Amino acid sequence: MISCVLILKETSGSNMDPISQGAIGALAAQTSVRHKNLAKVTLVGCLAGLAPDLDVLIQSREDPILFLEYHRQFTHSLLFIPFGSLLVAITLLGFLKDSLNFKTIYLASFLGFATHGLLDACTSYGTQLFWPFSNTRVSWNNISIVDPLFTLPIIFLIITGLKTSRRLISFTAAGWAVIYLSLGFYQYERAFSAAMQVANARGHRAERLTLKPSFGNIILWKAIYQHDEYYFIDAIRTVSTPQWCSGSTIEMFDFNRHTPLLDIRGQLGEDVERFRWFSQDYLGYDAEDQLIADVRYSMLPDEVSPMWGLRVNSRSKPNEHASWWASRGLSPQKLRKFTGMLSGNSCKSL
Repeated sequence: MISCVLILKETSGSNMDPISQGAIGALAAQTSVRHKNLAKVTLVGCLAGLAPDLDVLIQSREDPILFLEYHRQFTHSLLFIPFGSLLVAITLLGFLKDSLNFKTIYLASFLGFATHGLLDACTSYGTQLFWPFSNTRVSWNNISIVDPLFTLPIIFLIITGLKTSRRLISFTAAGWAVIYLSLGFYQYERAFSAAMQVANARGHRAERLTLKPSFGNIILWKAIYQHDEYYFIDAIRTVSTPQWCSGSTIEMFDFNRHTPLLDIRGQLGEDVERFRWFSQDYLGYDAEDQLIADVRYSMLPDEVSPMWGLRVNSRSKPNEHASWWASRGLSPQKLRKFTGMLSGNSCKSL
């Protein structure tokens, strides 16, 4: 397990998500596979838990939207689990055949690989669990992409279980994972009710409403609802009494209204529709920056400022791809604002 963590640190930078995936994959193998060499079984589960994200290598310089279509697609499908885990097992067999037989390696790979898509579906990014029968991006929105409170106790218990060889510790880690994810569903329902209360107080009819936990917790949520031609974005805090933290708006993107000079039948139009599918049709338009924004993601849960989007302008040629834009900076001022909302100091009771 320690070796797997070192690999993750080298490959993930500051991103906790692959660490979570590796930890859950390791946990699945450790709790389910009985073998005297439990450390290597755990390592296999960890590596298999990471393997589906190799789809990030599917990219194109000419087509900046391609990676959106293939990330969390076939490698994350439930149908692909037996085949993906087989590829992992065959790859690892040459390194582990002296200590583990193929059956054990495959079982640990299967368990680790199987956890990946399901854990990804718990986030708001969207996962094609039912590919190739459906391209629907499943998102249960009950945990943040990055949540140390979920991941770090699991890693600690996995390592402790290896050192002590006590399976009860591994099952404790599994219990923590189930409890935390279940608590995320409960918090989602509380945030949903609070967001509906905010919309009703404004005299709005929420035609669509979605929520996602802010980074690193399941206390502070980003609520996005549609009313008329606008998205209304608010931060909802769910501890004891639900609280509401400020809010902002952005106009919904409409191709004909916002980009009337562009041909919707051309490449730009196709790119916009692919981006619409990826964002689950939560597209806003920033006229000043000529940016089509995925309003689901921002560094702060009460703001529009998107983390990514598409740039289009009237000078673009019909056969040109749209330009991909991304910004993920967190200034000290924004960090202070985030901690203020998380603590409740910047929020109002509903």
